[in-house]
Amino acid sequence: MTTPIQHIIHNNHFWLSPQRCIYWEEEHSLILSDLHFGKTGHFRKHGIAVPQEVFKEDLQRLIEQIAYFKPQKIIAVGDLFHSKENKEMDLFVKWRNDFPGIDFMLVKGNHDILTIEWYAAAGIQVKEGIFTINDFHFVHDPAETDGEIIKNGFCFSGHIHPGVHISGLGKQGLSFPCFHFTKTQAILPAFSKFSGYVILPRKKTDNVFAIVEEKIIKL
Repeated sequence: MTTPIQHIIHNNHFWLSPQRCIYWEEEHSLILSDLHFGKTGHFRKHGIAVPQEVFKEDLQRLIEQIAYFKPQKIIAVGDLFHSKENKEMDLFVKWRNDFPGIDFMLVKGNHDILTIEWYAAAGIQVKEGIFTINDFHFVHDPAETDGEIIKNGFCFSGHIHPGVHISGLGKQGLSFPCFHFTKTQAILPAFSKFSGYVILPRKKTDNVFAIVEEKIIKL
């Protein structure tokens, strides 16, 4: 795997992976968002022929990140699943059973509509609204951040699926998913590759890291 890039926030060390997740060194935690597991199964159920290999590839990438970083905890910042229960979620539960020693936290997103009983049976701790560890906060939608809460802290969000446009010579340009950092907030790219992205405006004070051909490029 391409070496992750370190980004320091409030004296904490965060490692940005080209596989669309962040490892928080001090808390031994893997942070990721918008996995949308079950999305391909949801499409197939409605007659759209999306191969299950897309889901299996995303799950395999997660396994590889666990093997690389060896986290004690996973923090999913919303939209872990895409819709109602389907066969792909059964595969997720089998995967989850292979990692009983890892705590799994889910900050609920708008697509996380399964029952509390289902999450509990899958070994997932569900958090509503804003979830906080020390001075760091986690909420799915960046629009739902509380200004007072993050005034002296830092917030991780997802939901938007951020992207960046890079212009080249001759008015040519390309767009890529990215990690988008402001002074008080990070918006994570969708972990699922079966998701698009939205180009976000960026200020000179923002730190943006594009994901280009399995590499992280700081802009």
